[in-house]
Amino acid sequence: MTRTTERPAVTTPPTTDLDEATALRHQLADELAAAGHIRTPAVDRALRTVPRHAFAPERPLHAAYANEIIATRHSDDGTVISSISAPWLQADMLEAARIQPGHHALEIGSGGYNAALIAELAGPTGHVTTLDIDPAVTDRATRFLTQTGYGRIRVVTADAEHVPAEVVPDGGFDAIVVTVDTWDLPWIDALAEGGRLVAPLRLHGYHWAISFTKRDGALHSDEPLIVCGFVAMQGDGAWHRNRRTVPGTGVHLSWEDGTPLPVDELAPALTCEPTVTHTHVTVGGQEPFDALTLYLAGALPGFCRLSADSDGDNGVLNPPPKHWPGAAIVRGNSLARLATERIGDGDDGKGLYEFVVHGHGTRGHLAAQVMAEQVRHWQHNHRGALCPRITARPTASCAPPARDHELHVFAKKHTRITVDWPIVPGPAALLIDRGSCSAQMNGGTS
Repeated sequence: MTRTTERPAVTTPPTTDLDEATALRHQLADELAAAGHIRTPAVDRALRTVPRHAFAPERPLHAAYANEIIATRHSDDGTVISSISAPWLQADMLEAARIQPGHHALEIGSGGYNAALIAELAGPTGHVTTLDIDPAVTDRATRFLTQTGYGRIRVVTADAEHVPAEVVPDGGFDAIVVTVDTWDLPWIDALAEGGRLVAPLRLHGYHWAISFTKRDGALHSDEPLIVCGFVAMQGDGAWHRNRRTVPGTGVHLSWEDGTPLPVDELAPALTCEPTVTHTHVTVGGQEPFDALTLYLAGALPGFCRLSADSDGDNGVLNPPPKHWPGAAIVRGNSLARLATERIGDGDDGKGLYEFVVHGHGTRGHLAAQVMAEQVRHWQHNHRGALCPRITARPTASCAPPARDHELHVFAKKHTRITVDWPIVPGPAALLIDRGSCSAQMNGGTS
């Protein structure tokens, strides 16, 4: 059972509300354009046209036009299972989808509002299908789309892992936009050659909205990756954390990609003070380092994500944030984890940090040295790159892997994902004068 707080939509709001809604809609579009999320007249026009508040009648008008997500459905435990995405991210993904008048487009993960935006881009000669596994979500989408004049959009209730063949046009969709977190990309065959697929893909638990073009039967990324978060995929395509808990410690390790390793022998490693291996690579307090963690996930055998209970006494210094587990590797009865150490205020006054690696267990220092070397390798060879290039090929077309761990390859159910890192060196790494360093420990930012 699920619970919802739906109430009937207001189909004929007062004129004053319409005027205010129009002003708020233009204000939001102005904000998105100024921030660079809107880059073309077509996307700008769509966001100024579609009444977002009509798809969120439970929210006050000003809240409906805030630049943030709107949760529309929850599971029994309170988890959000359907939402209207943040406008900035919708704009970025629609720009990346490059939907043109006359296109056939598929949205996976329904709600109505984003499908209406897509319909504006595809125009009266285009065809839009929006699909969701939850009939309560598709019923809601159907109702609001009809009320707002977008009744031509086809709403389908189905498991996205198995898109019904009858909804796929001859030659495939020109664009597929996925608005739920997905661990895999089972839609290559449903996409036309030269078509665009934009999806929030999970790679070892890191979430990236990635824009692909289909060429020669494979997907090739060709725009910057966007760090993001969406509600989880349901049905046969649901992802699993493959989480293991180190007994008696409150430390959890997750292998979302790759084979989980034994953790029962790791408890003693967490009872002693860890070794600290310095990388001499720095990061600003407000500077994201998502690219580094994705690089480490592909470069290091035994890579996993580490989280720790906030009330546990488990020997983990500066534990990672609750919703952003830290990068770690397991080596037998030892492990190593990426952390940061504050070394100054930075030019902006918001902190300057050094990447350090904590080693736990008898061989933890060795594991830490391996991870630290990869941090330095990323710094010297790849940090200056705008983003890596990602290719997704159908598993059936790929040869079996030559070994258990292939560098920067993520083996999925339907696809094999390859991450290629351009060689663009970053700025010179800071050589730390240990005598001037602060001993304060802080969690990483992302």
